[in-house]
Amino acid sequence: MTVNDYAFTGKTVLITGGGSGIGRAIAEAFLDNGANVAISGRRRDKLDAVLAGRPEERTLAIEADVTDDASVKAMVDAVVDRFGALDVLVNNAAAYFNGPFGDMSLDQWESIRSTNIDGFVHVVRHCVGPLEQSGGNVVVVGSVSGLRGDWGQAAYNATKAAIMNFVQSLALDYGPRGVRFNAVAPALTITDLTKDIEDDEKALAAAVNRIALGRPGQPADIAPAVLFLASDDAAYVTGAWLAVDGGTSASTGQAH
Repeated sequence: MTVNDYAFTGKTVLITGGGSGIGRAIAEAFLDNGANVAISGRRRDKLDAVLAGRPEERTLAIEADVTDDASVKAMVDAVVDRFGALDVLVNNAAAYFNGPFGDMSLDQWESIRSTNIDGFVHVVRHCVGPLEQSGGNVVVVGSVSGLRGDWGQAAYNATKAAIMNFVQSLALDYGPRGVRFNAVAPALTITDLTKDIEDDEKALAAAVNRIALGRPGQPADIAPAVLFLASDDAAYVTGAWLAVDGGTSASTGQAH
């Protein structure tokens, strides 16, 4: 799926977790719409694969760990040094755990929290200065799991709820400074993080039972909503979350 409805020529976008899944689809959509695109992640080979064949003057791959504040600062500095500005931050990097809460180790909790919450804090903290200068905006890849509970996902849901609340609070703090904050809220989307569900026929059928459109999402389903929120068409939208979930959040939870 290609999105060619928005003009981002001359704008610079930074996407964390841009090497695969939803982040990759978002990066490709911004590139298709003329933006300068910087993507970050822990694996250089994945980042290079996303940008292969794209104009070198409009792309930048940065190995960075969002859980490390110094690494994040270096990442943001590299983007501004290369392109001269930062116009859009897409906070997408995430960690996931699916299983009984009692089976989760403290190391697993630390991994989820440090990526999903602390990583958000590190990235936004270093990006808001450049975004104020450009009158830019932040789009967070949240989740419907940040709005309500799920079986076996207490830690993941709690971290997604935290960053979606951050979005609303920061929209209030930074609106007067000209910086917008919004989020998209996907439901089950087929990526590396959800491969265990995709490979479990029973679990996948149960998940799809909750989705009005009758199928799980694909990364390319999420990218157009991100581009809309980042664009001038959403200039009067801030502090909002947009469900991109096939109708999952429309349900009361009852089976059909």
